[in-house]
Amino acid sequence: MAESTVAHFQNDQGVNEIAIGVKEFMCCGASVPHDHPHVFLDMGGDSEIVCPYCSTLYKHAGDLSANETRPEGCVFHEQSA
Repeated sequence: MAESTVAHFQNDQGVNEIAIGVKEFMCCGASVPHDHPHVFLDMGGDSEIVCPYCSTLYKHAGDLSANETRPEGCVFHEQSA
């Protein structure tokens, strides 16, 4: 399977907001089997966006890389079959 270049994030911790270092990404909800459809979100010129499925507020943080979040642990990782 090809590796994705779009960052994927999840909210297993159930926090209200997650700071991320990118403005275009996929929200997965939570880990399988509690995920929702993996939806592409684009902040455009804004600095925050709310996922229409899980209502997580994502805020852009320029000090974070594409694979970092605040709080830590919100980067989605595919589970092996």
